[in-house]
Amino acid sequence: MTDTPKRKVCIVTGTRAEWGLLSPLARSLSQRPDVELQIIATNMHLIQRYGHTVDRIRDDGFTVNAEVPMEAASDSETDTARAMGECLQGMASAFASLSPDLIVILGDRYEMLAVCSAATVMRIPIVHLHGGEISEGAIDDSIRHAITKLSALHLTSAEPHRRRVIQMGEDPAMVHNVGAIGVTNALSITPLPTEELERDLGITINRRTLLVTYHPVTTDNASPAILFNRLLAALELFPDSSVIFTYPNNDARGSELIPLIHDFVKAHPHRAIAVPSLGMKRYMSALHYVGAVVGNSSSGIIEVPSMGIPTVNIGNRQQGRLAAASVIHCPDSTDAISDAIASALSSCVSREAANTDNPYHRPDTIPLATTLIAETPLQLLRHKRFHDIRY
Repeated sequence: MTDTPKRKVCIVTGTRAEWGLLSPLARSLSQRPDVELQIIATNMHLIQRYGHTVDRIRDDGFTVNAEVPMEAASDSETDTARAMGECLQGMASAFASLSPDLIVILGDRYEMLAVCSAATVMRIPIVHLHGGEISEGAIDDSIRHAITKLSALHLTSAEPHRRRVIQMGEDPAMVHNVGAIGVTNALSITPLPTEELERDLGITINRRTLLVTYHPVTTDNASPAILFNRLLAALELFPDSSVIFTYPNNDARGSELIPLIHDFVKAHPHRAIAVPSLGMKRYMSALHYVGAVVGNSSSGIIEVPSMGIPTVNIGNRQQGRLAAASVIHCPDSTDAISDAIASALSSCVSREAANTDNPYHRPDTIPLATTLIAETPLQLLRHKRFHDIRY
């Protein structure tokens, strides 16, 4: 009698934030005796100016089975597209070497479209987390939906997203609402003590502190620097608030924002810092102590409400995304941003945020996702069928 071979599950990750979400799932999969976990790191993980966060994956105790470089010559749209071609080539080689039974990806970033293109041609089934969501202010929105059509197993973050994926013609039996992994992470991590986090970051943290992450609005022709300067002007109006900046993703024209961050920190050395990547432990710890999260990151909408603090969501990058009542949406003008920050730091809004229900929360997210990835029959994933909705 022969032993059943382990299922080779390959997680592909390109950013520090994405790995922060995926790492508990990776841990859970690695603990199953019927799974051989593989990890491929690409894009921002391999770039020094973004923290070379592939090292964080190894620090977490995981083996990185392949590295696929794709650093663009610049962050123009043209060079970004060229980097996607490099990623596709590298993924083809990595998949040929590792021979995974399926790959697991999260979200909507451009490198994942290259990953999925290689996997589709090589007939490797794709498990997609966070499909069916809407973020109308980023090209990620179209990429996310394209990835949905390339994927075979869909693990959505909320019930409306499950229904939307089915609306796109996906087999209902292959579409499951598992909740958002990031929410589970936020609720399960024991935070670093305030004093330790302050020593580590070199800044005072309290309920006036703002944690700021701002990405380019990739569907807008306006200069990302002009839009970001409006946020910086609003932050000038809160001199008693310390500010923790994390770097933007390497979206097209995102590098324009980094010098502006450092100029602000240089002008306010006692109350502002810039960190390329906080990592999951420090980021989630900071959420326990700061007063609000400000910017246009999906984390402010998905994870932050479960920490009981407000989010100021600026502009239209996340437009259309399901959000809790603690998320304050505002236009990208300085006046609107400053009004929203003032509201977020007010005692009444802080109290309301502390009691907000998060639509992305399910208590069984990790075990449910792990079981579906490890146990869904591969023959069902290798042969997709279009699901027609009868009207």
